[in-house]
Amino acid sequence: MAEYQLYCFAQSGNAYRAALMLSVIGADWEPIYVDFFKAGVQRTPEYRDNINEMGEAPVLRHGDRKLSQSGVILLYLAQRSGKFLPRGEDAQLEALRWIIFDNQKVGGALGPYRFLRNFAKPPGHPAVMEFLKGRADSALAIVDKRLSRGPYILGAEPTIADISLTSYLYYPSEEFGFDIAAQHRNIGAWLDRMKALPGWAHPYDLMPGHPLPQ
Repeated sequence: MAEYQLYCFAQSGNAYRAALMLSVIGADWEPIYVDFFKAGVQRTPEYRDNINEMGEAPVLRHGDRKLSQSGVILLYLAQRSGKFLPRGEDAQLEALRWIIFDNQKVGGALGPYRFLRNFAKPPGHPAVMEFLKGRADSALAIVDKRLSRGPYILGAEPTIADISLTSYLYYPSEEFGFDIAAQHRNIGAWLDRMKALPGWAHPYDLMPGHPLPQ
């Protein structure tokens, strides 16, 4: 058995944060597929009682520990590996600020938007989609401006803040109906730099469950 097990599925940007971190730190890990769309495993009493009471993925299992929420997982892995960990208290707090911003604003808008556009039946109401698109555009503009100041979110080196913010940004542009990297030049260049990290992999290659059965 691998040292780490990650409960995940390929379509989840939240799970991708954790899977990408495991991959770029060179961890010994294996994915455990959560059949989110068909079986709804995460909503079963067994999953909530034994894996995650919140009924969500990702969940990282490491020995007797089970950790949920991607930001917690990123920090745990950074502390254990010594990789992508911001240097010093101020930098760690700044990274946390961007991770929370990502969860609330960037992924917090792009995730529901993409789900309602591609997977929900019926798809999202046009007014809801317009609202989410506006929030996503605003958040992405903030990230793009930040990246005009340096190659990574905190400056010269990538940290868990960068890994968190990639959560939904490598999914195909046709799933969004717009090209994030093309519309935000600094984000596009940053995504190329992140892609060059040893161990980087696309979410559809890193986690199970793609393509979805018809």
